[in-house]
Amino acid sequence: MQSNKLRMAIRSTAAVAILGVAAQAQAVSFETGGYQTDIYGYARLNASYDIDSNQALSTRSGSYDGLVNNDDAPDGHFGADAYQSRIGLKTVTPQGVTVNVEGDFRGSGGGSLRLRHAYGEYKGILAGQTWSNFTSFVGNTSTLDFDSLPGYAGYQSRTAQLRYTTGPFSVSVEDPQASIIGATVVTEPGVVVGTDSNGDPIYAGRATASTQKESLPAFTARIQDSSGGLSYSAAVLAHQVGYDNGSDDESSMGFATFGALKMALSDMITIQGTLSYTDGANSYLYRSGDNFGAASAYVDPASGDVETISGYGGSVGAGFNLGGGRSINVGYGIVEVDWDDAEDDNVAVAGQSETNSAVMANYQWTPVNNVMMGVEYQFLKRENVSGDDGDASRLLFAAQYNF
Repeated sequence: MQSNKLRMAIRSTAAVAILGVAAQAQAVSFETGGYQTDIYGYARLNASYDIDSNQALSTRSGSYDGLVNNDDAPDGHFGADAYQSRIGLKTVTPQGVTVNVEGDFRGSGGGSLRLRHAYGEYKGILAGQTWSNFTSFVGNTSTLDFDSLPGYAGYQSRTAQLRYTTGPFSVSVEDPQASIIGATVVTEPGVVVGTDSNGDPIYAGRATASTQKESLPAFTARIQDSSGGLSYSAAVLAHQVGYDNGSDDESSMGFATFGALKMALSDMITIQGTLSYTDGANSYLYRSGDNFGAASAYVDPASGDVETISGYGGSVGAGFNLGGGRSINVGYGIVEVDWDDAEDDNVAVAGQSETNSAVMANYQWTPVNNVMMGVEYQFLKRENVSGDDGDASRLLFAAQYNF
């Protein structure tokens, strides 16, 4: 009996982390002609007060962009929006085919409908857009910040894919995610638009398509299961990073892996954590760059070879169920990217983020079913390769109404 309680506690906490305190189990359900359909979602207000520099994105999430050398930046910034609000439809046909379409309003900087999920699934075969298979929420701590802690397990976002799942094991081929320093945009001379003081022509630059290319999909494999009071997940990913500028065609393989654990110490207390390592796949190292993934590789200016960049990260947290719909959650996350080889090869990376970290603590209250309110304190910190750094404290408030 105790084992079952622990397992249910773990699964409940994981569901909170996945849906941002919104439970799809509260969906409006109906059956027509053998089709079981759920309409679900929530309306949510997010508000933030940036005690230091203004680090708020849409949904009032904290950003690492602009955090460095922010001592003289104006402080004291308030803002609020409802862009995280969400609506989705999920139906199961009489033949057992599941179709799910979901969106929120974070698109185009906030206010426009954004596609989150659009996929079908039948007998373990899934095709469409949904959470990357190289993602796990098992080790996540429940936060009010939509983007949450750095160092979480895997991509932590959605992508187009073809996936097969059998029991706790799943494999997928996915749209690859990567960026390469030195292989992004080529600028060529364009039309003459005038002359300078010496009478020489001035050209309008013409930016061509990116020289970076993806010749292969990303390949992933993941296992996720629970046993007694423990839930766990581990995954691996491989993809190709490369470029082709018409005369040079170079590439390397990038790899990533993660592990995530959650344990219920009692019906009231859970602890959880994640560990990640990447080499040539920093797009999958969560919140490792200016705000999300860092560059996965760079082009050696001497040889033209594609050299991979490694990184690692992790998070740890705890949840405390106080009863009466009240809970306290605390978490810490950190990521670090190794730019040493790029510096040795004279690549300009001084302004790149080397370390991103965050501490978050929140109080959440569910006064009645389908209603959540909460407050959260955040401390964000970033250090660049150059040694320049910055930090900021923030306060968040959220009110969410599920259906």
